[in-house]
Amino acid sequence: MKVKILKQTANELKIEIEGTGHGVCNLLQKKLLENEEIDQAGYDVPHPLASNPVIYVRMKGKADPKEAFLQAAQKAQESNQAFGKALAAVLKS
Repeated sequence: MKVKILKQTANELKIEIEGTGHGVCNLLQKKLLENEEIDQAGYDVPHPLASNPVIYVRMKGKADPKEAFLQAAQKAQESNQAFGKALAAVLKS
């Protein structure tokens, strides 16, 4: 999976993620929007057959958008691990 920065300012960040789809982007967007310092977060898949998703975040005040992305990715990873453990427990019984 490749990640490329398309736009970066003091309070905005737009990245392109190669090799992923709505599932990862929707999860990241949800985790980004849990952060109260975020003004706006969303993603777009310009064309489902030929484009890589683009995720955008704009911060309130002087919060760092890179840090917000990293925190959202960490929360998404923790959520997936918790789900994996719960699923494994249910399937073993």
